Amino acid sequence: MKQINEKQLLEKANKPAKDAMRLHPFYHGKIEVIPKCRIKDFQDFAIWYTPGVAEPCKEIQKHPLKVYDYTNKWNTVAVISDCTRVLGLGDIGPEAGLPVMEGKSLLFKYLGGVDAYPICLDTKDPEEIIKAVKWLKPSFGGINLEDIEKPKCFYILNRLRKEMDIPVWHDDQQGTATIVTAGAINALKIVGKPLDQAVVSMIGAGAANIAIARVLIIAGILQKNIIMADSKGILHTSREDLEKEKDKNPEKWQMCLKSNSEGRIGTLADAIKNTDICIAASKPGPGTIKKEWISTMAEDSIVFATANPTPEIWPWEAEEAGARIIATGRSDFPNQINNSLGFPGIFRGTLDVRAETITDEMCIAAAYELAKTAEDTGLSDTFIVPTMDSWEVFPREAVAVGLKAISQGIARIKPTRQDLYDQAMSLIKKSRDITQSLMKQGFITQAPE
Repeated sequence: MKQINEKQLLEKANKPAKDAMRLHPFYHGKIEVIPKCRIKDFQDFAIWYTPGVAEPCKEIQKHPLKVYDYTNKWNTVAVISDCTRVLGLGDIGPEAGLPVMEGKSLLFKYLGGVDAYPICLDTKDPEEIIKAVKWLKPSFGGINLEDIEKPKCFYILNRLRKEMDIPVWHDDQQGTATIVTAGAINALKIVGKPLDQAVVSMIGAGAANIAIARVLIIAGILQKNIIMADSKGILHTSREDLEKEKDKNPEKWQMCLKSNSEGRIGTLADAIKNTDICIAASKPGPGTIKKEWISTMAEDSIVFATANPTPEIWPWEAEEAGARIIATGRSDFPNQINNSLGFPGIFRGTLDVRAETITDEMCIAAAYELAKTAEDTGLSDTFIVPTMDSWEVFPREAVAVGLKAISQGIARIKPTRQDLYDQAMSLIKKSRDITQSLMKQGFITQAPE
């Protein structure tokens, strides 16, 4: 019976990939551009294009910030990638990475009401990427960096955040960190373990887990209680290989210096032993994390296996090994710890106050609102964060983020809480209603089975 059930579970897990190969060529992509202004007849083009368009151009030239009032810049995000670290596929090139960036843009629109555009760059040079993003700045209200390999992703993000006056966000860092923090807050609440007493093993020391650790620490996890490991083993002060690379990857070396107060050394298995929560952002599995390792964790253990497209350990294997709460990055299992719960609402709130950047404190505000939304619904071992179809989470996130930006003095405009909520609700509902209407009227056709 166990073998039959496992076979069925594997078939279910593999179905999205099969459907993707059928539906991507049918639709020839996932997004398109449609008008948002009235076009009663061809005379209207005299307003939207020449000669009428010259007037708003001249006004923006005199008052540059009016670009937010006269164009769609206020609601646009560029999804930019060099496609050197796409999902669990690695460096697959800009053409092969385009379906992922299109998918990201689709989620931006449907979940957050944000107009996002996929831009895959044909360069791996960090200076060229920085230059390209700066060139694009006039056309966008925000930048979402995506699937850029470490350690250059840290350098690119830090440079652009310092040198740009629009928000720049790396979803693999800040987005993942926000959702994992929300999940950790609620999971630890369920098992009755305070944040400042939890011992956390982190499998993977790339962009995601470094950022997750940073945000978890701000939320209340003690850095000394984090045991982080990369492919060569646990991070500790005697890792000479990492000390040699400290100028190239300073974030990772700082984890060697400031985490792991026990002074643990050894393998991934040694990192996981006796920890309360294991957060994996590593090589896709299954098998990256072994069942026998999970069985050595503390009582009421929590496992976040976030690798995509396949988690480091299958959820049923972690459960068999004794884990109480299990989360993955996939929507077809309970407890989806996925960026899709974060970036649409976070950017909605950021854009609605025209924030100059996205701070870690804004991410924390989003994480706590995510956690509170799930708590309001009713927490359980299989429900620690909202699901994507709990669409009220996105306007709630937007409000929390926008208010935090205002309180930090980085918002160009200061709408009220109610205005922020009403705007987010209106834009998100409009995006969903348009999609449903296009489907109902046949402009988005039903694919054959």
